[in-house]
Amino acid sequence: MLFIPGILIAILTFPGVIIHELGHYIFCRIRNVQVYDAKFFQFDMNVSGYVIHEQPKDFLSVFLISTGPLVINTILCLIVTLPASIPYYLFGDRSIITFFYLWLGISIGMHAFPSNQDADILWIKAKDEVKKGSVLAVVSMPLCVLVFIANLLRVVWFDAVYAFSVAILLPQFIVMHI
Repeated sequence: MLFIPGILIAILTFPGVIIHELGHYIFCRIRNVQVYDAKFFQFDMNVSGYVIHEQPKDFLSVFLISTGPLVINTILCLIVTLPASIPYYLFGDRSIITFFYLWLGISIGMHAFPSNQDADILWIKAKDEVKKGSVLAVVSMPLCVLVFIANLLRVVWFDAVYAFSVAILLPQFIVMHI
C-alpha cells in the first residue's frame, strides 16, 4: 500500500481540513457553545486544524459538534462535484474546471470523518445518556464504532475511497438516472 505522510495529504487536501474544522465551528455557533480558539488549517505534523470550545451543556450539542464534519463535508463533497459530474458523464467534458471541482470535492470528502478524539467524547457522553433512555445516544454508539473503524482504515485509504464514492460514484449514479 502506498504510504504518504499525513501532513502531505493535509496539504494536498487542505480545503477538506478547513471545511472539517468549520463543521465543528458552525455547530458550536448554532448550539451557543463558546469557541476559545480555532485553527482551520496549519502546517503541523500532528494536527492540521482544531476547534477548542467549552464543554457543551447537553448531549445534542455534543452529538452535533462531534459529527458536524461528517454531515457538512459529505454534503459539500456532493454539492461541489455534482455540477462537474453532469458535463463529465453526459458530454465527456474533461476541462481543467471539471477536474478542479472533482479535486475540490474529493478533498472535502476525504476529511468527512470525525477524529477519534471526537468519537471518544461522543462515546463517553453517549454511555451516560443511554442510561437515561436517549434514542440519539443509542444511535451514537454504533456511529462511534464506525468512526473508529474508518479512522483505522485510513492506512488503506478508506477516507479516499469514501470521498471517491461520494464525489464520483454517487453523482455518476444520479446523472445516469436523471
